[in-house]
Amino acid sequence: MILVALGSNIAGPWGSPRETVLQAQQELNHFPLRLRQASNLFITTPFGLLNQPDFVNAVAAIETALSPAALLRKLQWIERLAGRKRGRKWGPRTLDLDLLDYHGQVYHQKGLVQKALVLPHPGIVHRLFVLQPLREVAPEWRHPILNRTAQNFINALKR
Repeated sequence: MILVALGSNIAGPWGSPRETVLQAQQELNHFPLRLRQASNLFITTPFGLLNQPDFVNAVAAIETALSPAALLRKLQWIERLAGRKRGRKWGPRTLDLDLLDYHGQVYHQKGLVQKALVLPHPGIVHRLFVLQPLREVAPEWRHPILNRTAQNFINALKR
C-alpha cells in the first residue's frame, strides 16, 4: 500500500483549497499512478505556524510502479501544477503532497539536490490531520517501525 497525504489552505490555479485537494486526487489517478481510495476531506487547524487559514486535508491510497524517489518527484510536479511555491516551513500552500508510506518500506535517501526522502514519513505519528484520514483509508495500517496503528497514535495524541 502506498499512502499520500494531501493538504491545501490557500486558493490556487485549481480553485479553493477544497477544489485543489479534489483535483489533486484526480491527478493521483493518471498514469503511472492509480488512485485506489481517498478519504473524506477534513478541515483542520494549521500545524506549526498557526497564524494562517485552516487546511483541507485527506489521505489517498495509490498504486504505481514508480520507485519512492520517482514517486516523490511526481508528487512535487503535481504540487507545481497546483501553483505550489516553496516558502516558509509549515506556511500556507496551495497544495502539499507528502509520501507517507510506500509498501511498508523503511527508507532514507539523503537529499543533495532536493529534500531527503524518509519513509515512513517521520511526521505521521505527531499529526492528527494525517492520522484521522489515514485511519479512514487504511484502518489496518501499521507503522513499519513502531508496529502501531493509526488509531493507537490518535489515542496517544488525544491523551
